Amino acid sequence: MGEELALRGDLGRAEAPVSAAPAPPLLLASTSPQRRAILEQLRVPFDVVAPEYEEEPGADPVGHALGKARSVEGGDRPVLGVDTIVVCGGAVIEKPADAGEAERMLETLSGQTHEVVSGLCLRTPAWEELHRAETRVTFRTLTPRDLAHYVASGEWENRAGAYAIQGLGASLVARIEGDYLNVVGLPAALLVSLLGTRFAGVYGFG
Repeated sequence: MGEELALRGDLGRAEAPVSAAPAPPLLLASTSPQRRAILEQLRVPFDVVAPEYEEEPGADPVGHALGKARSVEGGDRPVLGVDTIVVCGGAVIEKPADAGEAERMLETLSGQTHEVVSGLCLRTPAWEELHRAETRVTFRTLTPRDLAHYVASGEWENRAGAYAIQGLGASLVARIEGDYLNVVGLPAALLVSLLGTRFAGVYGFG
């Protein structure tokens, strides 16, 4: 009996806490550096897989998010698909092809309120969550000097709406209504809510 107690150690000592299992990394069906940066900011573990999905310009971002997420085989891991568009006066503002088009897009947004609309799909083999998030962004009235300064920065390249709010593009904005990170590229408030509901505690939320 004494030998058994010696092997088991001091019965009066509290047991060491058991570490929680690490959260399974999400599979991000996107190569967007902005979406990667947001997940890192939220401390959500993830791996990147390029989606095998052909986007249709101007189409509903919810459908695109679903298509991206379904194009990736995640096994038992959650797959995240996201798509974002900019809409002003009912027209979709795509990514500009060159500096001239970027300037024309920014002139359209000048002094106006537009919507940044994202579709988000979070899926596993057992279920799919499909949602839409919208943020309203109002630009101040831009002068020709404002336009020339921003276009010369080159920041408009490969950006829907021809601006990046997380960079110099913040100087174009008068106010926003809604999730700021949605404008950057991923509706973080929506994602955190879904993770907290579907995986309570696993990713630190819920």
